[in-house]
Amino acid sequence: MLKSMTGFGDSRYEAEKLSFMVEIKTVNNKYLKVSIKLPDILSFAETELEKIIKSNVCRGSVYCNIYVKDSGTVNVSDINHAAAMHYYDNMLEIARSTNMDKPHLDLARLLMLPGVCQPKVYSEDENKQFMEILAEQISQALVKLNDMRVHEGQALLNDLRKNCEFIKVTLDKLEGMTHEVVNRYRDKLESRVNELLASAKLKVDEDTLLREVAVFADKCDINEEISRLNAHLVQFDKICTDEEQVGRRLDFLTQEMLREANTIASKANNAQISQFVVDIKVAIDRLREQVQNVE
Repeated sequence: MLKSMTGFGDSRYEAEKLSFMVEIKTVNNKYLKVSIKLPDILSFAETELEKIIKSNVCRGSVYCNIYVKDSGTVNVSDINHAAAMHYYDNMLEIARSTNMDKPHLDLARLLMLPGVCQPKVYSEDENKQFMEILAEQISQALVKLNDMRVHEGQALLNDLRKNCEFIKVTLDKLEGMTHEVVNRYRDKLESRVNELLASAKLKVDEDTLLREVAVFADKCDINEEISRLNAHLVQFDKICTDEEQVGRRLDFLTQEMLREANTIASKANNAQISQFVVDIKVAIDRLREQVQNVE
């Protein structure tokens, strides 16, 4: 199933002690990159949460933010009274040694000093409970994320198929044009040679002319490239319906399609064929751009 790499999912949970909120968003990336931001009190869960995300997302940049809110029954941080008093005693000592007035105590600034306000330490059982809650919330957020990616993936699929159909129709127009180009070249070559030899009352050798035309026909034959490009289109549509992640395979296939189109352009000796090739390459570029959004 084709999925977009962009999406968003969230979940909320009200626990007895703490409230949890999980937000996950994904954007385009050639590889899988996971970034998790969570409070210090939940740092123990980062590795396990990353495993859960990686088991559900295979490509893209994943940003997971976890927020914790005190429900009022507990404090999410502990105050180290010894550290606070140590800072305050030092301030008094500095004031005495410099003959300054007794320092005014600013509690807000005191709490911001290193080591004064510390993350609350929970028991092993409490951490286990938090881990179970987080795992469930991450899974719920991933379900929403996946639904959005599938929905956007369907829109991508429709656009990809539209461009593939345009390429197929244009290739159908190209088929058979090689013979027209060769016939025109033969007539033009024969006319030009006869014109040059008319004054000498000579006639061009038919076998020589046929050999020259055959060489030209071989050089400008684009039927093989058209056939391969059509085969790529069939394979492209088949890959889009696979259940696995298809982004990288589609990316590689569009490169091959562009290579065939470039070969046709290099062989073309006709203005109309060249214009058709330009249209095909524009459509392939659209495919390549959209494929960058596919997981």
